[in-house]
Amino acid sequence: MKTQDFFYKLDEKLIAQTPIEPRDHSRLLVYDRKKDHISHQHFYDIIDYLQKGDVLVVNNTKVIPARLIGHKVGCTGHMEVFLLKRIDLTRYEVLVKPGRRIHTGVEIEFSPELSCRVLEEKEKGGRIVEFCVKEGTLESAIDKVGQMPLPPYIKEKLKDRDRYQTVYAKVAGSSAAPTAGLHFTKELLEKVRAKGVDIEEVLLDVGLGTFRPVDEENIEDHKMHTERVYITEQTAKRLNKAKKEGRRIIAVGTTSVRTLESFASADGKLDFGEKDTSIFIYPGYKFKFVDAMITNFHLPCSTLLMLVSAFVNREKVLEIYNIATKEKYRFFSFGDAMFIY
Repeated sequence: MKTQDFFYKLDEKLIAQTPIEPRDHSRLLVYDRKKDHISHQHFYDIIDYLQKGDVLVVNNTKVIPARLIGHKVGCTGHMEVFLLKRIDLTRYEVLVKPGRRIHTGVEIEFSPELSCRVLEEKEKGGRIVEFCVKEGTLESAIDKVGQMPLPPYIKEKLKDRDRYQTVYAKVAGSSAAPTAGLHFTKELLEKVRAKGVDIEEVLLDVGLGTFRPVDEENIEDHKMHTERVYITEQTAKRLNKAKKEGRRIIAVGTTSVRTLESFASADGKLDFGEKDTSIFIYPGYKFKFVDAMITNFHLPCSTLLMLVSAFVNREKVLEIYNIATKEKYRFFSFGDAMFIY
């Protein structure tokens, strides 16, 4: 299957630059797979499509201010360090700019309290660095000087950091937000619970790889990035019970989909624990656990669009996206949402 099979035309004016307020007033395109029916709603209408007994699965990861701007010790030129994955208490895997000037042994200072030293060089601008904190914790130092890692297609400055976090974000570790969850407000979640819908939390630390394009001509040749996923034993037990009872498992976002499918066995039973996943879901994949999903509109030729195409089918997804462009839906991270069931 060719990467170009997942291309669609998009006017740049439809790329959302700022989030809608309130969160749940974004638009919602609803697609009923059985009836092959599309309807246009607002996100707060999601409550009308949920049923008592449904299980909503959310990714409770929290975005860290992963973009650090500093300078080489003894120099004045700006250098950027982008946090990808924490290795231990002081070491991170990162991306650096400009890569040609940041080699093993280079020390970068971000503030009087925070600096790092490059330990190892990896491909495509990757580095392993060790941080040094003169006062306080590494977490507090990064939080103080770091910037929120907005995707490259967002040009507007974010006024409120919390607007790039879900209202249920708990576990710090992501370099990007699980954006389908940005539409939920605390009040809407209370209405969801009041309707008899269970809400379960899983974890996937979203990496920068989620924005990387598929460079290979054939999608089967694409090497997927790895991300940390985690499901507790109790959560897995409750989800397995719900699945056995025939209740709908509704994943909020592609990150929740990838987490659930990474832990699901061939017979549809969910395992638990912590591990790295590089699961790549594209047409032909047989879903083992997810029955419905809430998701945003994704970039052309992206792995996320391929995942959605596996859940519906490629031709139908591209048809839906063409309808969404004609209806002036807002696209990507701060854009509108889809509910597919």
